[in-house]
Amino acid sequence: MIKKEVLEAINEQINAETYSAYMYLSMSAYFEDMGLSGFANWMKVQYQEESAHAIKFFNYLTERGGRVTLKAVSQVPVDFDGIVDVFEKTLVHEIHVTSLINNLIEVAIKANDHASQSFLKWFIDEQVEEEANVEKILQTLKLINGQGNGIFMMDRELGQRVFVDPNAAA
Repeated sequence: MIKKEVLEAINEQINAETYSAYMYLSMSAYFEDMGLSGFANWMKVQYQEESAHAIKFFNYLTERGGRVTLKAVSQVPVDFDGIVDVFEKTLVHEIHVTSLINNLIEVAIKANDHASQSFLKWFIDEQVEEEANVEKILQTLKLINGQGNGIFMMDRELGQRVFVDPNAAA
């Protein structure tokens, strides 16, 4: 049975992951409206990943005998100031999610919950990858000043991204 403080913290994280998913879907809609289907695809894959993360937490709680309690998701941003702004906001958000995961593992450590600590290691590694991927895109966008033919090349490249469900391997 999972301890109450860990249960509550993971339920909060499910909400945070769901917010992240909606935020990326909103960013995808923004790019679709701009006619940038590759950028939109990249964000749709992000949406799928964040949704899968929420399910991964959901499944973990039920496996440990905890009750999932879903809460309302806050309104996500819908307007942005261009492509670079979207990825700057994405990086800030991923850094925030990293801090949430770090806080979550601290709760598990204080509760002496070794199973949750082991489970959360996957998310710690995932956040390193998430931040690095966004930083790379942002650096490229800044090199091309977020405009010109480079955007069309990036759009094609980002359109190749495909979703790999982390829960399928579990």
